[in-house]
Amino acid sequence: MDDQDDRTAARARDLLGRLGADTLAHPGGTLLAHLDRVRDRLATWGARPALRLAGLCHAAYGTDGFPSALLPLDRRPELRTVIGTEAEAIVYHYASCDRKATYPTLTDHNSPFRDRFTSRTLHPAPRLSRDFAELTAANELDLAGRDPAFRERYGPDLLALFTRFRPLLGEPAWRDCLAVLADA
Repeated sequence: MDDQDDRTAARARDLLGRLGADTLAHPGGTLLAHLDRVRDRLATWGARPALRLAGLCHAAYGTDGFPSALLPLDRRPELRTVIGTEAEAIVYHYASCDRKATYPTLTDHNSPFRDRFTSRTLHPAPRLSRDFAELTAANELDLAGRDPAFRERYGPDLLALFTRFRPLLGEPAWRDCLAVLADA
C-alpha cells in the first residue's frame, strides 16, 4: 500500500468512526474492527486500492446479511468524496445484492444481479462480479475465522458458495477459502 492509499483509508476510517462503526457491535469486536480486517485480507490477496477501500467501507449502506446502515443511500456522494467513485460503486454494488436471487447464478455468463434497493436486475461487468466475489469471500472468511459457532453453522454452505464462485476468485482468495473452511 502506498501513502495515498493510507491517507484515503485514514479519511474513510474517520468517516466510519463518526458514523458509529467503532462502537457498533459485530462478531469479533466492533464493525470498524471487522471492516479493517476485511481491507487487510483483501490487501494480502493483492487487491487493487479501490477494492481494498471498498472492503473497508463495504457495510456503509448495510447489506442483505447486516441491515444496520451507517449511511442512507441519499448520502452516497459523501462516501464517494472520501473513497472515490470506483470504490464507492463497489460498496453500493455489494450492499445492493439480493443474495437469494443473485448467489445461485453469479458465475453464469451474463448472470443477473438483483439490486435489493431498487428491485432492478442488472448484468454487471466481469470485473465488478470478480470484485463482488472477492469482497464477499473476504467478509465471510473474517467472520468464519473469528467466530467458531458461525464457522460451524455456515462453513459448509460458504465453502460450497465459494467453490461456485471459484472462477471469479483469484488464487490467493481461493487458497484462503480452503484454509479457513476446508474442515467446515
